[in-house]
Amino acid sequence: MTSPLLHRPGAVEGEGADAGVAAHYGDPMREQRTLGAGAALVDLSHRGVVTVTGPDRLSWLHSMTTQSLAGAAPLAPGVSAETLVLSPRGHVEHALHLVDDGATTWLTVEHGTAPALVAWLDSMRFMLRVEVTDRSEEYAVLGRHTSSVGLPTPGFDQEATANVIVWDDPWPGLVGDTAAYGPVDGHPGELWHWQELIVPRALLTEAVGEAPLAGMWAAEAMRVAAWRPRLGFETDHRTIVHEVDWLRTAVHLHKGCYRGQETVARVHNLGRPPRRIVFLHLDGSGHELPARGAEVTLGDRVVGRVTSVALHYLDGPIALAVVKRSTPVDAVLTIGDVSAAQTQIVSP
Repeated sequence: MTSPLLHRPGAVEGEGADAGVAAHYGDPMREQRTLGAGAALVDLSHRGVVTVTGPDRLSWLHSMTTQSLAGAAPLAPGVSAETLVLSPRGHVEHALHLVDDGATTWLTVEHGTAPALVAWLDSMRFMLRVEVTDRSEEYAVLGRHTSSVGLPTPGFDQEATANVIVWDDPWPGLVGDTAAYGPVDGHPGELWHWQELIVPRALLTEAVGEAPLAGMWAAEAMRVAAWRPRLGFETDHRTIVHEVDWLRTAVHLHKGCYRGQETVARVHNLGRPPRRIVFLHLDGSGHELPARGAEVTLGDRVVGRVTSVALHYLDGPIALAVVKRSTPVDAVLTIGDVSAAQTQIVSP
């Protein structure tokens, strides 16, 4: 689906995972500053929207995913959560941004992943009182960054979309009984206050109104600066949650059994993750940024790959990469002809 907001003046469509929405509207640096000030919206209408209804919905999702959603401290209506679906071997398969309104659990998921998620959830219903529906054709997602959670975006017509569903990103706080594989105090993501707004797709243009828009380039630059992992970017078919510091917001370490829990517990209690995520300050003397997926080398040895790249309006060219845990934390890495000074995120 191509967003109607691509008709805005200056809109340039994104590519790959962000096709269908705007990469920018003609001035990415200005858009990033406006977004950071809490005065712009981001078109995330390429994200999938899934609903789960029925009286067993939260206990059912609790039993299959990594976060605690029921039991002694059930998720209250309006409270946001993040939870993951893992493979039997503990590799990350789906990332769910979740909020329950008291009757329906709303999930937003990465572009293109909703059909596979719905198919798997349907296969796990058995005799439970739940109903899973892909609502991506009916609902769209908008994003915004707020300097204070709940701050209204100028020009956003919330009245046009009554009962907007709002998901507040918990990153980088420690949610529940969990662990951090990066800093707790002084985390760069402390300045990250991200929200997703689920609105009827038919009212998307009306809801946005005259609000300033920022493209995905702006949103991604802020995400990278906050060290925030994204499914399909920082993850591949081998990723376990410890490698990208995803336990802090999405994994409860002492809840009931779920698929992949054995790997989570074993690596946390007995071992160390084979890879770690790093934040990179890139040499900005060149004219081109390295491509996502580019090899990261130390000397003549490949030690990892670039997962996300951005041009930040304050920090210049920055990136996230996943590298071997044995890579020295003070080493200057190389991506093609570009040198990269790393800031450690995950403990070695």
